[in-house]
Amino acid sequence: MNETTKNIDNYLDNHYIHRSNWLRAAVLGANDGILSTASLAIGVAAASDLRDPIVLATLAGLVAGALSMAAGEYVSVSSQTDVEKADIEREKIELIETPEIELQLLAEIYEKRGLKKETAQTVAKELTEHDALGTHIRDELGLNEISKAKPMQAAFASGAAFTVGGLLPFLVTLFLPLKSMEYSLYGFALFFLMILGALAAKTGGSSIKKAIIRITFWGTVAMGLTALVGYMFNVNLG
Repeated sequence: MNETTKNIDNYLDNHYIHRSNWLRAAVLGANDGILSTASLAIGVAAASDLRDPIVLATLAGLVAGALSMAAGEYVSVSSQTDVEKADIEREKIELIETPEIELQLLAEIYEKRGLKKETAQTVAKELTEHDALGTHIRDELGLNEISKAKPMQAAFASGAAFTVGGLLPFLVTLFLPLKSMEYSLYGFALFFLMILGALAAKTGGSSIKKAIIRITFWGTVAMGLTALVGYMFNVNLG
């Protein structure tokens, strides 16, 4: 590999889209970990005057949530993988049974992207000779290494991120004063969410301000509604 090729590869690796798979799972997991665990703790704190029920409920929510996120992400992404594999197998059969039609289809794809008809035919023919299946997977099915589903990676990222996110409000229930615990949980959770939103936006190359506003608004709605439920069913949990 020459120096120019290395520079091109490094340039491509710097694009934000290359981070999309793990970033989506990690941000979703951490956000859900903070929000759902804090909301649960706030709801219980609003209905209890003792620390033990709050801590126990928060810990249970943290463990259950992390396992649920990991399992749900794995099942979801595995289903996507199954669909991708089925399409690839179908493409293999079509390339064997109807190669002329597949070649013409490929040429039409390139023509729609802006190539002249003769150029599109030439490109389709040369790419088919080089790697017919790989070309159709990429250009007809729209699959590549960036968008390729990775169940284990997504499951681990979601579960681990949820755990890290959920530990933050859990620590609040352990060490902060019991009096006005709901407000402490809300304040710290909102602070954690804002930091997460800013980090995710910076990593993904998007607007930090928009990310913070979005995550603050929906975080407030979720925790506020949960607290309301706790106050409405203010039973003695002690």
